[in-house]
Amino acid sequence: MLRRGLDLIGDIIRQADLVLLGLCCAATAYGLVMIASATNYMNTPRYVVVQLAAWIIGIVLYFLVSLVDVTVILKKWKWIAVFNVVFFLLLKTPLGAESNGNLAWLSIPGFPVDIQPAEIVKVTFILLLAKQLVWLKENKDLKSVSSVAMLGGHLLGLVGLYYVISSDMGSALVYIFAFACMCFAAGVALRWFVAGICGGAFAFYALWEMGKIPDYMRDRFLILFDHSLDPRGVGWHQTRSLLTLGGGGITGQGLFNGTQTQSEFSWSLPFRHTDFIFSAIGEELGMLGCLLVLILLGAIVIRCVMIASRARCPLESYVCVGVAGTLIFQTISNVGMCLFVLPVIGLTLPFFSYGGSSIVTLYLCMGVVSGIRSRTLPEWLR
Repeated sequence: MLRRGLDLIGDIIRQADLVLLGLCCAATAYGLVMIASATNYMNTPRYVVVQLAAWIIGIVLYFLVSLVDVTVILKKWKWIAVFNVVFFLLLKTPLGAESNGNLAWLSIPGFPVDIQPAEIVKVTFILLLAKQLVWLKENKDLKSVSSVAMLGGHLLGLVGLYYVISSDMGSALVYIFAFACMCFAAGVALRWFVAGICGGAFAFYALWEMGKIPDYMRDRFLILFDHSLDPRGVGWHQTRSLLTLGGGGITGQGLFNGTQTQSEFSWSLPFRHTDFIFSAIGEELGMLGCLLVLILLGAIVIRCVMIASRARCPLESYVCVGVAGTLIFQTISNVGMCLFVLPVIGLTLPFFSYGGSSIVTLYLCMGVVSGIRSRTLPEWLR
């Protein structure tokens, strides 16, 4: 019995994409070290322990999900759609918890960490969208008005519901970017992308002129064009981030030795273990440390795209593209925010920033991609 169990575990490990797992683990280990450094001033191991626990859970899920055939799961697509809506609606119950002005967390009594529904639904949204794209491609014309309207309705319905409930613009934009990447990969006509960008820009401008954009959000955009506009208010986080990054030079000040990162005052570099961990890396490990971050994340994205190009069916290919799209957008947004060239929208750096829900969901996504890769192998290698 023991031998059979060991053989089964060995088979599961061999079928998984160990290259992708190795890249993810390298990025997470790097992030864990930096979280330990960034939270050193708090004198508590809590953040490291939670991140480590989430990492272990994520690895287990990676191997388990690698065994799942998404085409079989999506036969129950209606239940998945209901799950997405219900999970977001839970934010309006007493379980919903507000953080930094966004009602984006579920706080379950007795559970050690809060859960971010947007992270989990991100996976099921990508799966459902891939299913919808394949169905429209087979039964309609992706370039037609009706097809684009159905796709847009799916996006706006789910993302609109989430934004109305949570006011979390960052996560909403991640969904929109993943949607655009998957539609592009599926062959939606470029004119619809141009129309969508122009329509979105016009809508944003109209809302801005009518004063419908919240003041705090307007200020986050205005401060990008004039860093001196409110350096002690809206611009404080990014001003400190830029100062921290600049202090690292080429090789950095040394791990656990950053002036701002190790400051006992939280305002020296706010959210240094979450939103601004890239700045902490820049200060302590320098430009070389930052480049390593980008290389690891770039390698993970490239691996996802490679698997997408070899997938056995369009549905699985679109899923891989959606996962890669979320990583690309979150990375660009977070790094741009730290460099003070993009507004603060609350997006963390994938695999590096602290966040149990984020780490578990990332490994869940990577497990899906790994499973897609394993099903492209010859039967004798499965």
